[in-house]
Amino acid sequence: MRKQLAAIGISLPVILLIFLARMQAVAHREVSLAECRVNKWDIPVSLQTQPQNISTKNQQLPKLPIFIQRSAVTCCQDDTSCLDEVLDQEENNQLPNKKALVTAIDRSLQYLQTPNAIAAYQKYQVAGITRDRVLNSLTRFRELLLKTNSATELHKAIEREFVFYQSVGKDNKGSVLFTAYYEPLYFASRVPTKEFRYPVYRLPHDLDSWQEPHPTRLELEGADGLQAAKGKLKGLELFWFRDRLEPYLAQIEGSARLQLTDGTQTTIGYAGNTAYHYKSIGRELANDGKLPLEGMTMPIILDYFNKNPQQLNIYIPRDPSFVFFQENKGAPAQGSINVPVTAERSIATDKSLMPPGALALIRTAIPFADANGKMEHRIVSRYVLDQDTGGAIKGAGRVDYFLGTGKLAGDRAGVTVSNGHLYYLLLKPKGSRGAEVQGG
Repeated sequence: MRKQLAAIGISLPVILLIFLARMQAVAHREVSLAECRVNKWDIPVSLQTQPQNISTKNQQLPKLPIFIQRSAVTCCQDDTSCLDEVLDQEENNQLPNKKALVTAIDRSLQYLQTPNAIAAYQKYQVAGITRDRVLNSLTRFRELLLKTNSATELHKAIEREFVFYQSVGKDNKGSVLFTAYYEPLYFASRVPTKEFRYPVYRLPHDLDSWQEPHPTRLELEGADGLQAAKGKLKGLELFWFRDRLEPYLAQIEGSARLQLTDGTQTTIGYAGNTAYHYKSIGRELANDGKLPLEGMTMPIILDYFNKNPQQLNIYIPRDPSFVFFQENKGAPAQGSINVPVTAERSIATDKSLMPPGALALIRTAIPFADANGKMEHRIVSRYVLDQDTGGAIKGAGRVDYFLGTGKLAGDRAGVTVSNGHLYYLLLKPKGSRGAEVQGG
């Protein structure tokens, strides 16, 4: 197992949805030390609202707004982290970060023209956020992005023309917990061998007719992950993996890129799931006293399973949920709105609350690798598109940030746990493009 874990290091350092534990580990890394830089990004005290009680049949529940409308945040002096400064970084006479952002915008614009988007916004209940306004805002932002010559110039144009809808976060003051995810890269085989024994599975054609409660993970594949051929999943094997943990991690991520034994590559993506909620095996380790929840990190978890590989057959089966896949033949990972996600330009949020496909600005601490591979966190601001969701991404105080494919993306995602802020950018009403909204 030690050797296998080393071999698949390209994929294991991350999977925030699996373990949840890292939320405790880097509990509250603040987004900035300077008073100005902190205060400007928080929801102004004058705009913070108190919960209002609403009646249900059984109890009084607090009703809070999802967003606070405010003007764009003006930058503090010498605070370059206020800007999406990577838009200015040139490589080979090109601006790859600007190109990636345009690509992500175009994918959201494509989504917003679909019947799915029309239906989603017909049900969306936040006043002032409509499909037409989101679409027009994206179109105008794209024009400004291509017309302006610097991140500073773009920011000033946004101050003039856009209003911010700031998420109230987890504390009603705007604090949002950021984690990250990525597309793992695994070695796999189209046929089972002595080395490649652990499968992922196609969607059963009769899943809709399965009696509920559905079979649990333990019932479907056995404690060792090798018994599925004896039951409902017989003949549904799609690809085989070398390691017990790999197909499980692929299920958590919902997609993976595969390096096959014949030298080719392909991709797999989410096709469906059983009717169970995901259960964190990291939390289970802590509950059993195997690892302390306080200070738990991904390297600690991996080291535990590296030293105790037999424990995988105890803890993986405790998660009753099960995900099925389809082969996507090299297509990039897709978000929940059925468009490809873009590295460092796509986010996942709770789509019962947040506007699908919309333009947002995030500000938080993101890890970057130096020349020696050591991670250092930097406060950044990034324009992103809200194009995905996740089983553990619930509430106004959670964002999952897509960091790309492969080992480096996984290494970075594995240590991304920071408090920050989330703002949706929408055009001001036509009559008030030059007017100020309180809170900037």
